[in-house]
Amino acid sequence: MTSKEAILSRLRGAATPISHAPHGWQPWRGADDGARRERFLGMIRASHAEILTVTEATLARDLAAWLDGEQIQTLACGQGGRWQEAVAAACAGRSVLTPAGAFASWKEALFDQMQAGITHCAGAIADTGTLVLLPDGGEPRTLSLVPPCHIALLAASTIADNLAGLVNAGRWQQAMPTNLLLVSGPSKTADIQQTLAYGAHGPSRLLVVLVEDC
Repeated sequence: MTSKEAILSRLRGAATPISHAPHGWQPWRGADDGARRERFLGMIRASHAEILTVTEATLARDLAAWLDGEQIQTLACGQGGRWQEAVAAACAGRSVLTPAGAFASWKEALFDQMQAGITHCAGAIADTGTLVLLPDGGEPRTLSLVPPCHIALLAASTIADNLAGLVNAGRWQQAMPTNLLLVSGPSKTADIQQTLAYGAHGPSRLLVVLVEDC
């Protein structure tokens, strides 16, 4: 046996086949809706998101009160969302940009004037505290990426254990979304001098409006 063959023989003898190693990781699963809710809230709060808990009946009133308290008077709002009427009522008396037509026609107002953008969520992932958005022509992805504050409307009943659970619930196997955004907090970076900074590449604030089912 040559030196090379001896070395390879020892390596083969010491190696453990990957197939023999146990797979210890399993996706997180909650015991019930309450566990999923608490996991989601804990994780997304840890990423510096703010939470406003409302019901469908109080959504317009509570959101308007929050906007008043934060002195937000200019907002970009899409069309066709589940709570469009409540959003319109909350924004009454404010300057509202409704994206329509070519992006160039409303780009300047979006970047220079809007204090917040409002979007609806398709669901959320409890395990990682992540919002899931499906942007479309009614709610372009720029609404959640450009204004300093992103306001995300989320139905509590759409919080899934993990991404696989969300895919199954939405039956995305039959028709995959063409555009998907995962949001786990305000925009942040530590590229500059290893100092964590918010808002460098997007919104510096994220408000999750959690709409309870009752």
